[in-house]
Amino acid sequence: MKSSRWPLPAALAMLAFLALPLAAQADDFPTSGRVEYVLECMQKHDGKQEYLYKCSCVVDRIAKALAYDDYVAMSVALRYQSLGGERGGLFRDAASNKDMAGKFRQIEANANKACAVPQR
Repeated sequence: MKSSRWPLPAALAMLAFLALPLAAQADDFPTSGRVEYVLECMQKHDGKQEYLYKCSCVVDRIAKALAYDDYVAMSVALRYQSLGGERGGLFRDAASNKDMAGKFRQIEANANKACAVPQR
């Protein structure tokens, strides 16, 4: 009597194929975005070589927590919270921007802590 089940290797291959888009979607940061983050992070820590690995760890954790488009929106909202003048009001005053900045600040703080990067 023949079994109607798929052979194990074929079933595993199908499962991996189906999970691939989910994995790619969850960690979609482009290399250039990762490099920019690491370079900026290293610069904040006096360019010390040890921060190459630590800052890479941080951006990897952020990438697991956020889609790249969300990262861009949230990090911009945080970066421009301190922008002075009328142009900065858009980032300082909008509740949605304050929420995004706060959420990103928390995600980044958790990643920094996990990767032994002091907050600056």
